[in-house]
Amino acid sequence: MSKQYDVVVIGSGPAGYVAAIRCAQLGFKTACIEKWLNKENKTIYGGTCLNVGCIPSKALLDSSHKYVEAQGHLDVHGIKVGKVSMDVPAMIGRKDKIVGQLTQGIKGLFAANKVDGIGGTGKVSATDKVTVTAHDGTEEVLTAKNIIIAAGSVPIDIPPALVNGETIVDSTGALEFQEVPKRLGVIGAGVIGLELGSVWSRLGSKVTVLEALDDFLPAVDKQISKEAMKILSKQGLDIKMGARVSGSTLSKGAKKTVEVNYTDQDGEQKETFDKLIVAVGRRPFTDNLIDPAIGIELDERGFIKVNESCGTNIPNIYAVGDLVRGPMLAHKGMEEGVMVAERIADKKTQVNYDLVPSVIYTHPEIAWIGKNEEELKAEGVDYNVGVFPFVASGRALAANDSDGMVKLLADAKTDRILGCHVIGASAADLVQQIVIAMEFSASAEDIGLTMFAHPALSEAIHEAALAANGHAIHIGNRKRRK
Repeated sequence: MSKQYDVVVIGSGPAGYVAAIRCAQLGFKTACIEKWLNKENKTIYGGTCLNVGCIPSKALLDSSHKYVEAQGHLDVHGIKVGKVSMDVPAMIGRKDKIVGQLTQGIKGLFAANKVDGIGGTGKVSATDKVTVTAHDGTEEVLTAKNIIIAAGSVPIDIPPALVNGETIVDSTGALEFQEVPKRLGVIGAGVIGLELGSVWSRLGSKVTVLEALDDFLPAVDKQISKEAMKILSKQGLDIKMGARVSGSTLSKGAKKTVEVNYTDQDGEQKETFDKLIVAVGRRPFTDNLIDPAIGIELDERGFIKVNESCGTNIPNIYAVGDLVRGPMLAHKGMEEGVMVAERIADKKTQVNYDLVPSVIYTHPEIAWIGKNEEELKAEGVDYNVGVFPFVASGRALAANDSDGMVKLLADAKTDRILGCHVIGASAADLVQQIVIAMEFSASAEDIGLTMFAHPALSEAIHEAALAANGHAIHIGNRKRRK
């Protein structure tokens, strides 16, 4: 007889483990299936984000930034240090320790909330059944009143540069280098490519980023993306736009290298790298995940079709996270997991998809929420703009970290905030203030009338809001109406 559950969740990434915990909190008997194994062949929770994504990449970004600070940016504070070196294996070891701590934390949360964590590969085999294939090949069938599919995503492969795990790697492999490559190529100038390229550039790699698109960071406000290109280029990233990779050739000698062929505005080009990172995006993981006979609908790109509440076309089956429409972001998946759990409990929770913050964790960080200026122009919206550069911030200057700006957009008639875009130190934390404000339909005037601590980086948000209405105190007003 199969085990009976109220809810079975497939996948323990941010969307899955949060959904499972919330379901258990709401009184449902819940199981969460995870196929991921650690080096000791034990099931580990957390999915891509905790194991090979958000968390380990941020650990390396922070370590590499501290190295750069110690190497060449402390003398301005009067701090004198000797020759600085980087122990790459120690850096990777620290990253692994952080990952282990957090994945064990999820295991503890499952125990505390009485979620059954089950190791193996889950497959929706009927509308009320999930078949679990254990790592030894044995199968077990779970019966579930409700099923939540949260299997996540995997890196996209491209034929011109197939990953071999050694010279050509994906984002996972780029987190495991044991030494700094002298010449590093990155295919893709998106979030993952820029973050990983930044890590190894800071540690001494000569990094070339090849991006097929002609526009840099097309989802970002153009004023912000232009500033980002300037800053990242100054840091040493050689970002080549309109560079379409056509092929790659591995060396046959003892020293492993890869020659990459690409075409840009000047014609056919080729460069040789010691390592090549393929970071062209991710695709939803649906391989052998659902029995086709069930009839769950997928779209043309392989995403599971869902409604605004993440319900599929099968009433008791839901899908959340990277498997469904919208940005592939951990926080978006988490909120969907909570929403689905509470919907199963007949609550009316919703996710506000208009207010999903985005962040690129380079240094300075790039973060945004809401509409950008180009979108407002295209929609014919009349708006005001307030811009405040960090070079005018006392706190940023004191920290010797004054690159970037805050840009706030507000409706010209109602003054309601329409978007906020930041490039600068702690951009993710600064934008979050505007996410909260927009959730409550705040105006630029509301932010301008709010008292901010001095001196603080957040004053840049305050000044940008004041500038949107022509009231900036510490910088010339840049109010513009379109």
